[in-house]
Amino acid sequence: MTHIRKVIKTGHSLCVTLPTKVIQRLDIKEGDVAQYKVKYSKGTITYVFTGHPRQLSFSIK
Repeated sequence: MTHIRKVIKTGHSLCVTLPTKVIQRLDIKEGDVAQYKVKYSKGTITYVFTGHPRQLSFSIK
């Protein structure tokens, strides 16, 4: 299922917020470390939360 989120500015950065359900289901906490990989050719960004066996993928269209 595709969901739409708005990009917002926080300080000098841009971010995409996550819905509460996703945060709770993946047990994401403030201060967790997130690694990311960008695949420009595919228009995707994948986030992996260190210390947890889970990842989030974002597609750029």
